[in-house]
Amino acid sequence: MRIRTPGRGEAAASTAASIVLKVPAHLKHLVAPFESLIEEVDKRAEQLGRDGRAVDYAQIERAFAEQVAAIETAAHHCTLQAAVAVEPQRIEVRGDTYIRVGEGVGTYYTMTGPIALRRGLYRRVGEHNGETVDVISLRTGAVGDGWLPHTAKAMAHYLQLGTSREAEQATKQVGRLPYSRASFERVPHLVGRLWLEHHADIEDQLIQDFAIPDQAASISIALDRASVPMEEAVPRRPGRPRKGAPKRSVTRVFHMCYCATVTIHDEDGHALHTIRRGQMPSCDPQDLCNLLANDVLQLRERRSDLRIALLADGAPEMWNLLEANFPVGVFGNLHRCVDFWHVIEKLAAAAKVLCRDAATAKAMVWRWRQLLRRRKDAAASILAELLASGREEVMVDGERPVHDAITYLQNNAERMNYAGAIKKGLPIGSGNVEATCKTLVGLRMKRCGSRWHHDTGNHVMHLRALALSDRWDDAMAKLFATQRTPVRRCAA
Repeated sequence: MRIRTPGRGEAAASTAASIVLKVPAHLKHLVAPFESLIEEVDKRAEQLGRDGRAVDYAQIERAFAEQVAAIETAAHHCTLQAAVAVEPQRIEVRGDTYIRVGEGVGTYYTMTGPIALRRGLYRRVGEHNGETVDVISLRTGAVGDGWLPHTAKAMAHYLQLGTSREAEQATKQVGRLPYSRASFERVPHLVGRLWLEHHADIEDQLIQDFAIPDQAASISIALDRASVPMEEAVPRRPGRPRKGAPKRSVTRVFHMCYCATVTIHDEDGHALHTIRRGQMPSCDPQDLCNLLANDVLQLRERRSDLRIALLADGAPEMWNLLEANFPVGVFGNLHRCVDFWHVIEKLAAAAKVLCRDAATAKAMVWRWRQLLRRRKDAAASILAELLASGREEVMVDGERPVHDAITYLQNNAERMNYAGAIKKGLPIGSGNVEATCKTLVGLRMKRCGSRWHHDTGNHVMHLRALALSDRWDDAMAKLFATQRTPVRRCAA
């Protein structure tokens, strides 16, 4: 089959040079869209070449995108058709024999739209009314009912960025993924479910493949919590429901979830790379801590010189989890620091009680900040100063700021050696996990009116954590590799 490309305008066809492309017969579906694109380009080029009038080039861009998308769809059709051109009666899949039980039209979803192909259906030998499979889905690792890997991956990425409605609108603007909002609700959660099934093994591979920066000097592990709006059923009241009452009432309740980070730092304590994680409120935080400990162990096996710092706010729960999962006997000497800025926040509130005006209070906080950064015993010195003030019981808006600061220092004094951390080039603030709480949970999970179920929320949170950690492409490549299955022809 040949495609003849004429020169601009039929009148010039006799004098202009032509190009002939040879297209194999089995790729005939490519011919029509390719010819259509050539005609469109020729028409638009002639339009722009007439004179110097202004042109709505956005319209031209859309026209070209539609033509190229048609070629891409045809290319997928030709490629996938080859997989089912000659299908045997029996195949072997993962050591089991499957027999062809029929055929039907299957739809496969690409970045440019769906493709319908007639293909055979197979069922495991000896299994009555069992699930059927098809060769294309097995070999390509398609998700769900024919969603091809790159398409499913892209849809999942859109959903971790925003809602399904926003994903549908965004893809319309770029002229890709022409699917409904319902599809953006369903397919990404299929990817999320697959990720939760395989993530332990894949995350182990990811940390093994992680290239530690040459300038890396330390690792910090930080843990924090954030609130997530959850949907809960409202118990039905006794008696007959009022007329028009909803059959199922729900309410929006906030529960606390966990966020965690493993951050690589340079000699000055500046972050080089951060791995971010989160899990829904009903999950066991021990599972999250196991992943953190595994990451650090893997990194330390390759770079034993990396120093380790544990960071969190003053909540005892956070420190109980961190210290239980990072024992000195396994990880060596660890530097523990309560987040520096949480301490300053407590001291700033106390300074307003101790000082007569804002300027004096600001100067006092500045002095305390410098003291904490320079002296190992600064926390004890500041604590003595607060105790000597005699203003521990002073109330401000129902709070006792000086008492709160004293209690905070007493409970966390052993984790306030900021001068020692700075000397070792270790971080003293848990800003990375604080930012994770905002970007992972706050921006995506706590949108106005949003409420989550455990499973769907966990899917989105894990997928978003991969994207925020710059691990998306590697993680998805490894995930879809687990879905691709070789198919071997069996003798009849």
